[in-house]
Amino acid sequence: MPTASTRVPQQERSRATQARLLEATVDCLIEHGWSGTTTTVVAARAGVSRGAQLHHYPTKAALVTAAVAHLAERRADELRTEAEALPAGPQRLDRVVDLLAVAFTGPLFVAALELWVAARTDRELRDALVPLEATVGREMHRLTVALLGVDERRPGVREAVQATLDLLRGLGVANLLSDDSTRRAALLTTWKRQLATLLTP
Repeated sequence: MPTASTRVPQQERSRATQARLLEATVDCLIEHGWSGTTTTVVAARAGVSRGAQLHHYPTKAALVTAAVAHLAERRADELRTEAEALPAGPQRLDRVVDLLAVAFTGPLFVAALELWVAARTDRELRDALVPLEATVGREMHRLTVALLGVDERRPGVREAVQATLDLLRGLGVANLLSDDSTRRAALLTTWKRQLATLLTP
């Protein structure tokens, strides 16, 4: 029977294995897309046995949704850390929008897009992804409200924050196949001015 001292290293090894699998899954989604991300490829990339992969994540849908949830949490933590260095005052809104824009062109967004498209015709993936996306969306909205330091009880604030996130998502999609940075920068400059007006009490 395992003792407490042997269980702790086992738990640590288990967490390390899961972390390697999740990171490898995200890398595979970005490099190979949904169809090229197989559980066998992920296990090999993570350097773990197929049995260990199946023990932690018995299906491909379970593996990829866990990977996206893991990356979403990590990115939210990074955003909070980056936000600590943001200036107070009128420049803050501009910098927050810029930070969020990067989130909608980074690896999490690319991996998520792969899953959104695949989930349209994959029932198992869709069933796993819909509640996850709802959670991620709510957390991103809450984080944006906190970073902007606005009061959602004021009329129009919630809608303005959501419009910002929807705009950034759309611009992220437009940037996927070609460099859309010039048009994106121009649109964001205009939106920042409008958003400042919408959020100013």
